[in-house]
Amino acid sequence: MSGKDDQSKGAKKSALHLRKGVRGGHDGLPAIPREGAGPEAESSAPQSQSGSKERRMIDTAKYVEGVLAGDRTMLARAITLVESNAPAHFEQAQAVIKELLPHTGQSIRVGVTGVPGAGKSTLIEALGTHLTERGHRVAVTAVDPSSSISGGSILGDKTRMEHLAADQRAFIRPSPTGGTLGGVTRKTRETVLLFEAAGYDLVLIETVGVGQSEILVRSMVDFFLLVLISGAGDELQGIKKGVIEIADAILINKADGDNMISAQAARGEYERALHYLRPATEGWQTPALAASAYTGEGISELWGVIMKFRDATQARGVFAERRRGQELDWVHSLVRERLWDLFQAHEGIAKILPELEDAVIRGDLPATSAAARLISEFKV
Repeated sequence: MSGKDDQSKGAKKSALHLRKGVRGGHDGLPAIPREGAGPEAESSAPQSQSGSKERRMIDTAKYVEGVLAGDRTMLARAITLVESNAPAHFEQAQAVIKELLPHTGQSIRVGVTGVPGAGKSTLIEALGTHLTERGHRVAVTAVDPSSSISGGSILGDKTRMEHLAADQRAFIRPSPTGGTLGGVTRKTRETVLLFEAAGYDLVLIETVGVGQSEILVRSMVDFFLLVLISGAGDELQGIKKGVIEIADAILINKADGDNMISAQAARGEYERALHYLRPATEGWQTPALAASAYTGEGISELWGVIMKFRDATQARGVFAERRRGQELDWVHSLVRERLWDLFQAHEGIAKILPELEDAVIRGDLPATSAAARLISEFKV
């Protein structure tokens, strides 16, 4: 293979690598030169279709005005700004969020999780379509974990929600985590604020699979829905108890056709089991529901449960208390994330880390001693 072919192959690999976040040069962001690249790197950054400077450079006021006006294009660019890891973009993103903050908080935030194959995306599309037809504005962000190997992510949720994606009263934005669950904490939270400022009154956050990301999403939503299916083994052992305990409702999907009887049986089993578990929300008894995203049966009832939950928790002050707690959790998580970034960027840490890691791997140094040495170096 020629050197030119090698370079072409390397360029393609780089283009698919999303781990470090958006670098700019598209969607309204100014280009950020790659580390170690010369001045020509900026001039060769991707241009917009128009190629104009105005397209690439957007000031904070334009972002704010566009989002508040419900401009879908400007909302998309504002989300790209929030997702960027470039320091200059981060600072502007914070300025935009600060200006928009008084216009946020009016939606109900719903997290949706469940086992693979449960039909989460189909259910979200069915619920979203049901609500847009009744005058609601629905925003969806799907947490799509980036590959720990390639750094890339599929971001295929728009292809799974074609009908909702074409609805002008809905907005779907897949969100790659960038290889770390910490990416969910800041980027997804700020995307939710942008949705609310743009006038969307229902924000749905879909997670992929069942795991640690569900705990993070639980910490940023009002209502947490667990979607399951029947016939996937022992119904009460098919998912971790810990995930059931953080759910505000359990829904057995695909309750249609020949599967109707087994779905209703599974719903009954969960309903009985839930009486022995502590509810995820104070004063709220977690219900078990059955629905079909395919036929639409039970979708209206699901929305009724969500509204009943909102009204009940708002009346007791639980709704507002949860949001206040989530804001404080956000502050703490951002501090942890920032400290980790500073730790990795510390010059002294970079010098001693490889040696300490080798010593731990060889068995010459306990992990606790290595950690203590790194912390001591960081404090200096």
